[in-house]
Amino acid sequence: MSAETHPSVREPLRRPAGLAGFASDWASDQRTFKNVSWGKAMMWIFLLSDTFVFGCFLIAYMSARMSTAVPWPNPSEVFALHIGGADVPLILIAIMTFVLITSSGTMAMAVNYGYRHDRKKTALLMVITALFGATFVGMQAFEWTKLITEGVRPWGNPWGAPQFGSTFFMITGFHGTHVTIGVIFLLIIARKVWRGDFETGKRGFFTSRKGQYEIVEITGLYWHFVDLVWVFIFAFFYLW
Repeated sequence: MSAETHPSVREPLRRPAGLAGFASDWASDQRTFKNVSWGKAMMWIFLLSDTFVFGCFLIAYMSARMSTAVPWPNPSEVFALHIGGADVPLILIAIMTFVLITSSGTMAMAVNYGYRHDRKKTALLMVITALFGATFVGMQAFEWTKLITEGVRPWGNPWGAPQFGSTFFMITGFHGTHVTIGVIFLLIIARKVWRGDFETGKRGFFTSRKGQYEIVEITGLYWHFVDLVWVFIFAFFYLW
C-alpha cells in the first residue's frame, strides 16, 4: 500500500529552500545555531559586541589624529628604547607582538590536545599561553611606566598633540585588561583540565558535560580575538 493510501505512513518534512528556509529556521521553536553549543554561540556574540567597542575606539583614534592641528608624535621616537648607547625604535613593541602571536600558536595546540583528551599536554600548553600573556602585560606595564616618567598624560605629552595620551592609554589599557582577564581564565581552566574535571564531569564553574573539552576551545576563541585586536592596535599606533 502506498503512502498516499495508508494513513500511518507520512512523507518526511522538507525544509523550504532559500530565504524562506532561513526565515523558517530563525522563527522555529528551536536553537538557531543547531550544530553549535550555547557556550560557543554566546562567546561569538560577545566577541562580536566587543569588536564594535574596539572599532569605535580605533575610529575615535583616527578621528582625533586626522583632525588635530598639532603634529602627532612620531612612534619611532616615542616608543624607542635606549640600548647600547643608541635609540632602538619599536624594539619593545616588536617583542610584545611576537610574544602575543606565539601565544596564539600554543593556544591552538592546547585546543587540539583537548579534543584528543590529553589532559597533561592541554593543561601545560594553556599554562604556557597564560605565561606568554602575563609577559605581554608585564611589558605593557613597563611601556606605560616609561611613557609616564617621560611626561605622557591623558591630557598631554611633550611630543605634540595632547590627544595622543588619552587615546593611547584608553585603547591599550582596555586591551591589556582583556589580556589580563584571559590569563586568569586560562589558569582556571588549565587547573580544571589538570585535575580531570572534564573527564569525571565534576560540578563547578566552567565545567561542561562529562568527557567534553569544549570550554578549552571557547577560551581559545577569546584568546585569538585578543591577539587579533592587538594586530590592529599595532598597525594604528605603532606603524602609522
